[in-house]
Amino acid sequence: MKDLKTIVTVCDYGKIKINLSSILKEKGISRNQLSKLTDTRFEVVNKWYTGNVERIDADVLARFCYALDCDVSDIIKYEI
Repeated sequence: MKDLKTIVTVCDYGKIKINLSSILKEKGISRNQLSKLTDTRFEVVNKWYTGNVERIDADVLARFCYALDCDVSDIIKYEI
């Protein structure tokens, strides 16, 4: 039987880091502007900005990438 990895603690498998705040600062765009550009509620943008995303919505992420002219990997990073 194939060896399976089990999830024990956060430090064992890493974490997802949301990097939206850095991109917005670099491009000089406010959270309010991004909200209007992407037709996304400010509260949703703010959760991404502060890194408090509970579930990643692919549609929201795609809108951010389009509006900011960036890749998914610019916004989301996997860290061990």
